[in-house]
Amino acid sequence: MTEILVRTATLSDLPTLRRFEQGVILAERPFDPLIKNDPVHYYDIEEMITAPHIEIVVAELAGELVGSGYARIERARHYLKHQQHAYLGFMYVEPAYRGQGVNQKVIGTLKQWAISQNITELRLDVYDANIAAIKAYEKTGFTKHLIAMRLGTID
Repeated sequence: MTEILVRTATLSDLPTLRRFEQGVILAERPFDPLIKNDPVHYYDIEEMITAPHIEIVVAELAGELVGSGYARIERARHYLKHQQHAYLGFMYVEPAYRGQGVNQKVIGTLKQWAISQNITELRLDVYDANIAAIKAYEKTGFTKHLIAMRLGTID
């Protein structure tokens, strides 16, 4: 198998990253009835590519972009032991390439970037019912930490 290359995204990757964003939204829509109808955008991808506190990466396999992810440095709550953490998001792998280690490579690259920024804590959110994503994150060392709960429209 050809080696998976993970690199920092560039502005020339925007068309593919916009398509990946729609893939993320499509994948999350069954887990979240609150997502608006299309057109929906989660990210300002162009801004993310140029922001100094965000590392957005793409995974390439045989010259084709097959995955993405980002790490964003965020201030931690004042009562935590760490002052900052890296929040991971925009985790996407093209369906034909899932299960081939793309997500692990993306997370590994983002982890190395976080370390280079003196960050010692990684965080991410995943829908409780998204078992496949939870298993993928657990493979890379993440553990369940907190469950967010909501109460819908109240009268």
